[in-house]
Amino acid sequence: MLGFRTLLYKEVLRFWKVSFQTVAAPVLTAMLYLMIFSHVLEAHVQVHGVPYAAFLIPGLVMMSALQNAFANSSSSLIQSKVTGSVVFVLLPPISYGEFFLAYVVAAMLRGVMVGAGVLLVTSWFALPQMQSPLWVLTFIVLGGGIMGALGTVAGIWADKFDQLAGFQNFLVMPLTMLSGVFYSIHSLPDFWQQISHFNPVFYMIDGFRFGFFGVSDVAPETSLAVVGTSFALVSAATLLLLRSGYKLRS
Repeated sequence: MLGFRTLLYKEVLRFWKVSFQTVAAPVLTAMLYLMIFSHVLEAHVQVHGVPYAAFLIPGLVMMSALQNAFANSSSSLIQSKVTGSVVFVLLPPISYGEFFLAYVVAAMLRGVMVGAGVLLVTSWFALPQMQSPLWVLTFIVLGGGIMGALGTVAGIWADKFDQLAGFQNFLVMPLTMLSGVFYSIHSLPDFWQQISHFNPVFYMIDGFRFGFFGVSDVAPETSLAVVGTSFALVSAATLLLLRSGYKLRS
């Protein structure tokens, strides 16, 4: 596992060296979301009997973690491909399994760090009580893994930065923004409630929020099953792509 440890160190160092941009900036963005939405809706909205600001915080934590996990692996790969430095990762005897683990674990770490930062700076608005820390940790790790693997796929597929931006703007952003971060799906019309159940990110957000309040829109066991299955499927697809050498070795 020497190759895995070395590549993981390189990936973690890559985002940590510019942590003001990769960690602090997303935390500030989430705080601005909370300030604006809580100011407008706090006096008018309660969800599951929870004040709106408290309800919003776990959603913002998870959304920030997911988006930054995706950004970490995808940006690293596209930068390496555009600059030609990806050859220095491909030449050493690193297996595709180690390659996958290094990029996904680094993405998880960045996602968890950003999520922890968002929770820390937003807690002065309304500190949500954490009912089940294990559920919270499970969902943020699995969610970060899914987005890290999806970011790896996007980074391999894209040849240019605008292609990667399209992947993020037309797939990742809608999935996260329309996943119940800012609302309960029970406030939606029946048709859109049913559509929301086809969004795997909804289950990540809902299960993560259950760990704080002990209430959710669907059973947490259902959310865990969907998220776990999604992680297995995306990971398998990423490993197959890496094994084939698509757009990396060929």
